Amino acid sequence: MEYQLIQKYESLKEQIKKLDSAIVAFSGGIDSTLVLKIAFDVLGQNVVAVTADSPSLPRNELDETKKIARKIGANHLIINTEETKNENYLKNPSDRCYHCKSELYSKLKEVSQELKIKHILNGTNLDDLGDYRPGLMAAVEFNVISPLKEAKFTKNDVRQLAKHLELEIWNKPSSPCLSSRVPFGQEITMKKLAMIEDAENFLKEFGIKELRVRHFNSKARIEVSELDKATINANLIQIEKRFNEIGFASIEVANFKSGNMNLMIHAGTRN
Repeated sequence: MEYQLIQKYESLKEQIKKLDSAIVAFSGGIDSTLVLKIAFDVLGQNVVAVTADSPSLPRNELDETKKIARKIGANHLIINTEETKNENYLKNPSDRCYHCKSELYSKLKEVSQELKIKHILNGTNLDDLGDYRPGLMAAVEFNVISPLKEAKFTKNDVRQLAKHLELEIWNKPSSPCLSSRVPFGQEITMKKLAMIEDAENFLKEFGIKELRVRHFNSKARIEVSELDKATINANLIQIEKRFNEIGFASIEVANFKSGNMNLMIHAGTRN
């Protein structure tokens, strides 16, 4: 490891050590996994991983949180959040993530009071500050600590340290919630979320690891890398048939870019 990353690693451990105990908002992504791993290494059984389950979380992601927490050795709780019962969330405004994170941190606050654990940690890193992330405001309002951000970890730092610590998912692609596939301003429904999850699971059977299926009412936009477009085109008839069964009348294939829906906000467009 580079000296600078070693310094950040030591800073991160010292920061967490001062807390004595902590709850980690654990999504199963690489950022929160790294926080959980280091928190467990430093605090042992005084750290508890808490995963929020709701219709916006894919079932395979929920299963992965269980496997990761078990491998790390940390106590793991799964709680239900109810953002999909909140009209402010379902209307899918550009600050939808704020309503989601407010619900999450509200529930985590209840868990912290029940377990008598004062501190709540999340996996926000320095690079997250450069994108449109309304959920960050909710973290501030609930006094959630972002140890990666405080120790000045970039996403690349996170992956490099995770690899050094032999975390199997060190190179796992980002996987935001299913609602992020629905354009802002178009209502979130449980049917849409189920359609998206089914469609993405089907495409993953072809070995495609990083993708998004965007829900544009009757049309599905499949976003993949240039390399994976060949896989899509080679299986297009089968994919179209399955997507029709799921409920999409048509599909289009586009380049993958994380945060595409945010770019639509900046451009002031709707599809």
